[in-house]
Amino acid sequence: MDIKAPWLPYYGEVPHHLEYPAVSMVTLVEAATYKYPENIAYSFMGFHCTYKNLVKRIRLCAKAFASVGVKPGDRVLLCLPNVPQVLECFYAVNLIGAVAAMVHPLSSEGELKFYIENAKPAVVVTLDQFYDKFEKISGQTALPKMVVTGVAHALKGPIKLGYFLKQGRKIKSPSESDGVISWKSFLLGGEAYSGEYLTPVNADDTAVILYSGGTTGLTKGIMLSNMNLNALALQTGAMGNCLMPGKSMLAVLPAFHGFGLGVCIHTVLVSGCRCILVPRFNLKSYAGLLKKQKPNYIAGVPTLFEALLRGNSLKGADLSCLMGVFSGGDSLSVELKKKFDAFLTEHGSKVKIREGYGTTECVTASCLTPYHMEKEGSIGLPFPDTYYKIVRTGGVEEVPYGEIGEICICGPTVMIGYLDMPEETALSLKMHPDGHIWLHTGDLGTMDEQGFIYFKQRIKRMIVSSGYSIYPFQLENVIDAHELVRMSCVIGVPHPLKMQVPKAFIVLEEGVHDTPEVRESIMAHCRANIAKYALPKEVEIRESLPKTLVGKVAYLQLEEEERRRNTG
Repeated sequence: MDIKAPWLPYYGEVPHHLEYPAVSMVTLVEAATYKYPENIAYSFMGFHCTYKNLVKRIRLCAKAFASVGVKPGDRVLLCLPNVPQVLECFYAVNLIGAVAAMVHPLSSEGELKFYIENAKPAVVVTLDQFYDKFEKISGQTALPKMVVTGVAHALKGPIKLGYFLKQGRKIKSPSESDGVISWKSFLLGGEAYSGEYLTPVNADDTAVILYSGGTTGLTKGIMLSNMNLNALALQTGAMGNCLMPGKSMLAVLPAFHGFGLGVCIHTVLVSGCRCILVPRFNLKSYAGLLKKQKPNYIAGVPTLFEALLRGNSLKGADLSCLMGVFSGGDSLSVELKKKFDAFLTEHGSKVKIREGYGTTECVTASCLTPYHMEKEGSIGLPFPDTYYKIVRTGGVEEVPYGEIGEICICGPTVMIGYLDMPEETALSLKMHPDGHIWLHTGDLGTMDEQGFIYFKQRIKRMIVSSGYSIYPFQLENVIDAHELVRMSCVIGVPHPLKMQVPKAFIVLEEGVHDTPEVRESIMAHCRANIAKYALPKEVEIRESLPKTLVGKVAYLQLEEEERRRNTG
């Protein structure tokens, strides 16, 4: 293995430029294996796998895919949570030159039907507990070969027995047939396979498909290359300025999500670190892992950090182990950052939460708060070799520093395009007068004179009321600063004269009840800090706010509820 790792570790000034080897994703993981063969690559429910053994598992899995007919360029749909099989299958698919399409195992039957018809996979890999959803749609669409595995297949000895007694015996595995292959038979096929399976790849070819709503709300397959994922890993290692071989990341963000796959898995494995795989988020078990495993890095969406602040799940916990805490996937309010930074300090940590920004169209993060400085409300500086510009909405002309416009990104992590959607691709990837292709994110933001970026919100979230532009994020920051408020979400609702007016959905702190006095206190705070034309015209107190599958506040769901209410 002649690929070196000059990017590890970075301490001090982050370079503006990095070298990116033109290789596959799995090649970078094998390079880390060459340097750190006995380091733990992942931990899962008490089971630990070294880098050396992970590569052996990947190669066996690659031969197994070849044995069931997967060829270079074919697509394999991975419908798996954060279990070891998702790592082994993901890199095995890459090793044979195929394409991994990553989807959420909790997707609805209709969504799974769409993914199959869109990706047209040669094989689907899923867990036994999710197989029934595929079975239900078998009469609606042609199912490809199904490889069905289970959590128990990733465990050994007493841990496996304990899992079976507690949960595994309740799960019914499908019977093998021409179209359904058990995990055991799948791997046996790999052991018996003697043909070719290692395929040289072009670093710029499509290697991964991730699904996202994109900038227009349509479900799109985002085509990403080996170079996209590898560049992200090397950039994150440099910009993070804290990754050290042998250290660990609590990987709760799912592998079907760019943040989970790109940062919590691929960056970690390229860096010689350990993924602590968490298949399902539960506040109590997550807090238990923080206290027991003592990870060095955690990453999550703002709702994760908000949840950790509540209750007593981490009361008395020592978090001095943390070397990096990263937030992304959604806007982190100034107030939540202040609260969580104080929480970290109270629990012995020397680090503060660092906010990043990105989109699935550039894998995940492309901008991060630097390790040595921060600006209130900023999402930081662009990664090495990544360029940001703020342009007038609907155009390509740059706006002055401090003026709100659309965030555009140019760099080595920008996607190839949307699968079979050339018109949508053309709306997002545009050639600018400078001769470069820029990703139009559909997000509003500003840039200051030092190059720090400030995310505001989705373009579609902007509320126009009587001709005034109102930005929900500004109202949410004010409302969240009230001592009785845990979190809020503001949307625009129809108004007969003003077109739209703001409505605030508010979750109160624990122990605080919805009373006229509480509402008046919040509104008095709003009147003191928000312009009259932008004041929320209606407030709805809720026990909780709806979340997306990755934990973002689902403001679109709130908008849909309002539409139904107004038309019903």
